[in-house]
Amino acid sequence: MLQASYPYYLANEAVSPNQELEVKNKYTGEVATRVAMADVDAIDQAIQAAVEATEACRKMPAYKRQEIIYHCVRRFEERFEEIAQALCMEAGKPIKDARGEVTRLIDTFKIAAEEATRIYGEVVPMDISPRAKGYTGQWKRVPIGPCSFISPFNFPLNLAAHKVAPALAAGCPFILKPASLTPVGALIIGEILAETDLPKGAFSILPCHRDGADLFTTDDRLKLLSFTGSPEVGWALKAKAGKKPVVLELGGNAACVVDEGTDLDDAVQRIVFGAYYQSGQSCISVQRIMVHESLYDDAKQRLTAAVGALVHGDPADENTFIGPMISEKEATRLHNWVVEAREAGATVLCGGERDGAMLQATLLADCTSDMNVNTQEAFGPVAILSKFSDFDAALKEVNNSDFGLQAGIFTRDIYKAQKAWDELDVGGVIIGDVPSWRVDHMPYGGVKDSGVGREGVRYAIEDMTELRMMVLRDPNA
Repeated sequence: MLQASYPYYLANEAVSPNQELEVKNKYTGEVATRVAMADVDAIDQAIQAAVEATEACRKMPAYKRQEIIYHCVRRFEERFEEIAQALCMEAGKPIKDARGEVTRLIDTFKIAAEEATRIYGEVVPMDISPRAKGYTGQWKRVPIGPCSFISPFNFPLNLAAHKVAPALAAGCPFILKPASLTPVGALIIGEILAETDLPKGAFSILPCHRDGADLFTTDDRLKLLSFTGSPEVGWALKAKAGKKPVVLELGGNAACVVDEGTDLDDAVQRIVFGAYYQSGQSCISVQRIMVHESLYDDAKQRLTAAVGALVHGDPADENTFIGPMISEKEATRLHNWVVEAREAGATVLCGGERDGAMLQATLLADCTSDMNVNTQEAFGPVAILSKFSDFDAALKEVNNSDFGLQAGIFTRDIYKAQKAWDELDVGGVIIGDVPSWRVDHMPYGGVKDSGVGREGVRYAIEDMTELRMMVLRDPNA
């Protein structure tokens, strides 16, 4: 289903100056297709085109913006299996998971279509004192202007959609740099956008080398930078971004607390999914599993059996649950952490072996607080198991992290649920489920090293718009 090559999109138009970027099948390692790469001149042209499109995008009526987004929804639905197969190939994502991401891509655009007509303002009472008599006020939201987006490899469709769809809804032109490891999905989005009558320059989708992409961050013609990726890169970009606001969706080492009285049949099923879904390559993947001592031995036995039974292999196989990591380099990094932990006294309950980019689903116990598998973001199919006796102490351990994206709490005690919501230093607390759970209209983002700002279409639109106040004086009042 893949094309032999893909162009990039510069000012709404397909451009094929080269085929420099090889996109490999992440399971076989073979080159599956080739993609055009943009140079600095092309990026500069794209930014200028976005600037020139700003007024036309701003003036587009809400119904027109909505029609364009709904066109994308229809085309994603028509090309559903093609997009899923491309994602399976370029990301090594098991095909069932790939189809799930296409479903979320469609959901995100549907939400954006609805929000396009709901960008409201507000009347502000001004007569708070005699000097303001006769004055009325109101504000509205206006598009911030050209936006810069950088999206990651792990959800190359839906995390690009969380930037592109709100920009379309808000009336902001944009330039997008997809991850070089997984550019095809974003380019298919570009192909579909090019079918619409968006103003010329409203979008550019430009795969490029990281060292050539500096303009995405530093150019003052761009009025917002939204980046999803690693903390190291994200914070460095923020430092270089100048005056523009920056939204960062970064990493995590999410914890899941299993309190006494929890139904382990349910919790184990959800935790295995949350920790090992798409080979653990999610910033809200379950990494730290904390189980009450009354359930620990049973949970340990159940989790070990369930993780050990996961099917590894070709992501194109309908039965595969664990596919390859994005690269052998990343698999080697995480495998080394597992080896280091084992040599330092951790117990490997299951897994722990690597073959190229394939790392077995791995569950560890007896890990100490200083091990990389505990303190850093694994971003792969590795989780660690520990026990606790005191719920309050477990919450403190969840907070004992440089990250703060989401946490999961299995408890039947409403007061404990409320306490977790009050005390956990994270962007989201998921009660009765894993931190890996997300619906695409909810506010999503983290604190500490996990980032700044929130995504979720409505909340992204807030970042992509600015408040504009009007005060009206009635001289006859």
